[in-house]
Amino acid sequence: MIRPAEERDASTLAELMTQLGYPTSEAEMLSRLRVLLPNRDFATFVAEEENGVCGMIGLQSSISYEQDDRTGRIMALVVDERARRRGIGRELLVAAEEYFSLEKVERVVLTSRFEREKAHQFYESLGYKRTGLRFMKELPTR
Repeated sequence: MIRPAEERDASTLAELMTQLGYPTSEAEMLSRLRVLLPNRDFATFVAEEENGVCGMIGLQSSISYEQDDRTGRIMALVVDERARRRGIGRELLVAAEEYFSLEKVERVVLTSRFEREKAHQFYESLGYKRTGLRFMKELPTR
């Protein structure tokens, strides 16, 4: 079952973010959710099975400089390592695309680390195309 995320999911979502390579505590995730969940430009969905939450997808939609219409961005997609290869990621992506469609979003973009080659194959199998590179720089905090 795919459903909107809630604050009560913070512990599991923190674990999923950690599995994705972004160490996150429950308190940090709860703080993030309290900002993200009420924000209309963001949507977070979880996949839930009988044992609880086993995946999540985080979305953002916004205007852009390049296009006149809204663009959807998949900010995070992760399935628990114990639940992979069962179609959960595909279900989350379908839910995201349905959500974006209702929001009148006409294109979806995402980024993925270079080393996640299986993820790249997965995205390409669902019609996503490689279109560029992402660059990042950490800035000092003041």
